[in-house]
Amino acid sequence: MSLTEQEYADLEKEVNVDDIDFSDLEEKYTVDVGLDNYVVVDGAPIAPESKVPVLIKVLKKIFSEVGEIVEGDDGIHMPLEGGKSKGYLFVQFKTNEMAERAIKELNGKKLDLKHRLLVNRLSDIEKFGVDGNVADEFQEPELPPFESHGYLKSWLQDEQGRDQFGLHFAETFGVYWNKKKLDPEPVIEPRKAFTSKYAKFSPKGTYLFSIHPQGVQSWGGSDFSSIHKYVHNQVRLVDFSPNEKYMVTLSPVPITLPEGTGDRSSFPFGPESEGHKLVIWDLATGEPARTFALPPHLEGQKEMPWPLVKWSHDDKYCARQGPGALAIYETPSFQLLDGKLVRIDEIVDFEWAPAGVHLTNSKVEGGEHVLSYWTPESTNQTARVALMQIPSRQVLRTVNLFQVSDCKMHWQSEGKLLCVKVDRHTKSGKTIFTNLEFFKLSEKDIPVEKLELKEIVVNFAWEPKSERFITISRLDDGNLNSAIPKNTVSFYAPETTGKGKTATTSFKVFHTFTNKHSNTVFWSPKGRYVVVATISRSNGEIDFIDCSFDDDKSSKKSPANIKLLKTERYSGMTNLEWDPSGRFVAGWSSSWLSNIENGYRLYEFSGVQLRDELVDQFKEFIWRARPASLLNGADKKKVRANLREYSAQFEEVDAMEADARVREAILARRRALEEWRSYRAKFAGKVRKSNNVQAETIEEIKEEIFEEKEEIVE
Repeated sequence: MSLTEQEYADLEKEVNVDDIDFSDLEEKYTVDVGLDNYVVVDGAPIAPESKVPVLIKVLKKIFSEVGEIVEGDDGIHMPLEGGKSKGYLFVQFKTNEMAERAIKELNGKKLDLKHRLLVNRLSDIEKFGVDGNVADEFQEPELPPFESHGYLKSWLQDEQGRDQFGLHFAETFGVYWNKKKLDPEPVIEPRKAFTSKYAKFSPKGTYLFSIHPQGVQSWGGSDFSSIHKYVHNQVRLVDFSPNEKYMVTLSPVPITLPEGTGDRSSFPFGPESEGHKLVIWDLATGEPARTFALPPHLEGQKEMPWPLVKWSHDDKYCARQGPGALAIYETPSFQLLDGKLVRIDEIVDFEWAPAGVHLTNSKVEGGEHVLSYWTPESTNQTARVALMQIPSRQVLRTVNLFQVSDCKMHWQSEGKLLCVKVDRHTKSGKTIFTNLEFFKLSEKDIPVEKLELKEIVVNFAWEPKSERFITISRLDDGNLNSAIPKNTVSFYAPETTGKGKTATTSFKVFHTFTNKHSNTVFWSPKGRYVVVATISRSNGEIDFIDCSFDDDKSSKKSPANIKLLKTERYSGMTNLEWDPSGRFVAGWSSSWLSNIENGYRLYEFSGVQLRDELVDQFKEFIWRARPASLLNGADKKKVRANLREYSAQFEEVDAMEADARVREAILARRRALEEWRSYRAKFAGKVRKSNNVQAETIEEIKEEIFEEKEEIVE
């Protein structure tokens, strides 16, 4: 039965079509005409047209592992031009969820050594092209003109080999040359309002950074000119990768496009960074390399663990810790390694080895990338410390631990040893004591040596490029009176017993200082010398110690011959730091932490005080770091052999600066010496030109009267 037009019109008047629910029919017969199930893949090889079918077959196999591709020619489309592929392709999945999975798991995947796939949703072109910012035709971007900032390592050319340091007091910040006992010499005119919070040098001293409400500013060159501005609203914390390639900043304020600004051309972040708080910057370009949201368990915390991003020794990898997992990224793409997390249930902390690790079964030049991590005890399992190789994720060694309260991981600077300080509790839980677990990574199967102590270790520090270390420990006897000095400072060194294949090496205590307040250890960057200090607002103290003291009385050479050189008291001391050369130590009292005797003191490595400056509203003292030395072993040996000659030259310069009269005398001697050398060179040149001149013997008669006597003869 069919309705006439009049009957249909009458029925339409009686029934309101808007009130009918068609959702079931729409869901059944809907047609997806959007682009969300398409992905665009860049970074594919550029191949001749004859090899394109083989390439498509390989790529289809990869993308089929994450989702079902639409059958036919529409499934994968690879554009061609000039008889070869253009390096990108389009893939159509059956559902949007499959396309999303392809982006998460395959974006950044290495196809081979030269090609890395970059996978994005095709519909993202609308997101990035809002307000007509994307032109219909490709326009090559304009490169900004090159701007020179001078030689960024110019301070290393100082003839006197001096170090630089920064002084921050009141609203002023300045960079100065260290001149021992003399007043510091300004490198540039000290600047007011240079930073709103604090200042930092990069790990190798190339850049100086200032912190502002708008973000971070980098400075460099001989005159510290402006290099880059890193826009990050209300930035609080700053950190760097070991080789200065990247900077990490954190702000409590989420990233948002400024109100009233629709143009993103001057805004460094894209829509994908909205709401993020953690940013990794490329220091060479000044552009953000990756942004992250804070893990949910860190949101709202007053004390933020820092750094949140930890780096491998060569900046090749970085990692973030989340609930039950590690996220490891490969630079410079900052894509998740192999597209997936490293699942580690209840992980508490992790640390990268500070250098390439030379495993016995590895032939990798420069060493392997290794990280350590630990997990706590639970009802069904023990606490565990493990070593993992990256990128294979192979667990190299694990150690199970019982009755664990806390663990701290301390890597030796060359990556040869890892010490895990394990704080353990008795069954009653009333007493804490410490075990030291030493992983020997340079030996076969990575053996672990255990050092059991009856005390709790409150501080541990390896000597740089050495296997010696220092601990500060105390008995956990329940007496919490801090006025009683009960800390013990112990000096350990490896000792070998036996010979040949039966030889074994273990750590032995060579010296102790008892009944001390000391709570911190600062090794010289060059080793041998160390300061063991008491950082305290009332009873600050510094012990200057030589750990390889030359003692003529002992004929047997000891692995650690300890000599206390000097003890200095410094009330109100809040910070202590060695200069990069290991010649000087700076201690200071910061007005941020104390109101007692704000200022700084400068000491020689032996404990001799060189300067004592009280500075109103003094905030911080920062040494400018140095890159690793370019001298090889032969060069260093030559310097040691001629050390007296070099020392005499530097001592002469120091004397000239200390006394004006001495300076004039030294300059007069230098002028006389130069005149003599030029005189000799003048006549030596004439002799060389006169090849035909015959030799002539000149006799000189010299009369000398020894005694003269006069007599009168009649």
